Amino acid sequence: MRILGLTGSIGMGKSTAARAFRRLGVPVFDADAAVHALQGPGGRAVGPLARAFPGTVRDTPRGAAVHREALRRAVIGDEAAMRRLERIMHPLVRAAERRFLAAARRRGERLVVLDVPLLFETGGERRVDAVVVVTAPAAVQRARVLRRPGMTPDRFAAILARQVPDAEKRRRAQHVIHTGLSRHAAQRAVRALVGHAPPPRHPSRRGPARPSSPRPTSP
Repeated sequence: MRILGLTGSIGMGKSTAARAFRRLGVPVFDADAAVHALQGPGGRAVGPLARAFPGTVRDTPRGAAVHREALRRAVIGDEAAMRRLERIMHPLVRAAERRFLAAARRRGERLVVLDVPLLFETGGERRVDAVVVVTAPAAVQRARVLRRPGMTPDRFAAILARQVPDAEKRRRAQHVIHTGLSRHAAQRAVRALVGHAPPPRHPSRRGPARPSSPRPTSP
């Protein structure tokens, strides 16, 4: 089974690429969705985060859940708090990723995608057979991000400061998808990747390599 790591800086169009893979029948592990589930009602991260960051968990009709904005305020600008958050979240997300990969192997999947925003930042490129980076011109990226509810130029700058620069990601990737041209161009690039996926580099590997120590996480 070949494992592609899909990544890209904020606002580059990674979600569009992930949807294109799914439309072609490729299973995609969404790390952001895993975080939301872990922090949602009944999620495995709710208890540990309540203890580590008092006041960030709220009652909801479905049970206790992490209030993401409160958590963001608790860690923003505080490196020690950010590291504490990472120590809680990274192992839980990795466990969800391993379950996804194990299920895909049991089904005999030929190709899967790990959609991980901070793939390079956490050493995740070591757990995949090839990296796909999604990119767009800086002006397009900025316009996309600042249209998001609650986003400000300062918050955008703070997020970028914690991410590997786009040029470096493109240099280190095996495949680059440009989303600033058109959605159809990005979809064609994904179809080409799926149609010409070579065999995995590690055909006998039974599971992902042991992860390196994680670093940044966006709450």
